[in-house]
Amino acid sequence: MANKAGDAPWSLRRRLLAAIVAASTVLWLASLGIVTVIAWQETNEVFDDALEESGYMIMAATTDWNERGLLPQGGANGAHGRKVDMQYQIVVDGRVIGRTGDAPTRPYVSNFDDDHGFAEALAGGERWRVFVVRDEARNFEVQVGQQVEKRFDILEELAESLWLPVLGFLLLLALACWILTGRVLKPLRRTAASIAAKTPSDLTLVDTAGQAREVLPIVQALNGVLGRLDAALQAERRFTADAAHELRTPLAGLHMHVQLLQRQHPALASPFHKLRQDIARLTALVDSLLTLARLDPLAREQLVRQPVPLAPLFERVAAMHAQEAAARGIALAPRCEVNEVQADPQMLEIVLRNLVDNALRYCPDGSRIELEAVPHAGGVRIAVRDDGPGVDADSRRRLTERFFRVLGQGQQGSGLGLSIVQRIADLHGIALAFGPGIDGRGLGVTLDLPPEDFLRSV
Repeated sequence: MANKAGDAPWSLRRRLLAAIVAASTVLWLASLGIVTVIAWQETNEVFDDALEESGYMIMAATTDWNERGLLPQGGANGAHGRKVDMQYQIVVDGRVIGRTGDAPTRPYVSNFDDDHGFAEALAGGERWRVFVVRDEARNFEVQVGQQVEKRFDILEELAESLWLPVLGFLLLLALACWILTGRVLKPLRRTAASIAAKTPSDLTLVDTAGQAREVLPIVQALNGVLGRLDAALQAERRFTADAAHELRTPLAGLHMHVQLLQRQHPALASPFHKLRQDIARLTALVDSLLTLARLDPLAREQLVRQPVPLAPLFERVAAMHAQEAAARGIALAPRCEVNEVQADPQMLEIVLRNLVDNALRYCPDGSRIELEAVPHAGGVRIAVRDDGPGVDADSRRRLTERFFRVLGQGQQGSGLGLSIVQRIADLHGIALAFGPGIDGRGLGVTLDLPPEDFLRSV
């Protein structure tokens, strides 16, 4: 089916990219805002500690140092409670004359060339980052140091504060991408469901309107395959129907010629009788093929359902086979406890005729055949049972295969009768099952009509 006018194919890649980029941008901006707030709080604490340390340094620079050269730490928790934790020294002529308690007794840096600047130092087995400022006029210098490890402690505290919000936003991003990609890919799921619903009886083209640009070539290629397959199936069905129809007339003429020859040559009655049986079998096969050719292209929606009185139908089917059953001493007993069902009357009659004919074909003389309709599980069960030789469990599973016949029965047949029954049952939504027959012997065929097909019981 072609695209409608003005309905250009949309791009799956662009929609997916736009959805992911939009979701990522929104959540990234939100996470950036959270990170900024947390970083601002942590930075304020660091700056506050730096201001506090600077105050002590200024106080130390304007206070007379004592003999020990130790200056007060300040702060309720001491240096270890502060994030910045800077230690400083006042150095005169290469000697430390004033320092904080955790600063080493020797200068961090000796023979510093510039009047101010940064340097790396190793003191007390620890690495320090040191800032040196020199007062040439008064011939002293101040060295402020911070352990490098303390800087990593600040980074760890910042990471501890950030990992939970970042993880939460990553999960939100994953959820948003999952939802958005699901919505973007929803047309693909609809297309897949439409393709999966295709059956041999429904080979209509998949609608290309509203398909993604990336999927459109696939859908168009599939439509090409469906079109060719439908044309091939239609040609096959037409050939089967035409061949079967054309064969009926010459077969009827051949049957009449054989009858005429049998009368003209009584001595050859036995060979002519066998030939007539073969012609009758061939005619039945042609009729079955013609029936299947009509049934195969049908869909369930095409059936013309109407109320079908079961009792007259059972009597009609029994009357069709009464002569053969009486000649062989077979008791054919119809029993109907349901007035009507909703079905195609002609197809339902074909089903019953095939089932009774199949039972008569394989039952020995003197057997019994039951044809019944009873209410069952809210619906109707139609059953044909016999007490003949029956069919083993493995063969029962193959009874509806076309041209399958149970070996060793010694009976002629086309192997299409139960295939026709299965096809009609599928069209009506009827459950077809095979099991034991009368008193656990023979074969029993049950047709369970769904509750909506049950109209009225006696």
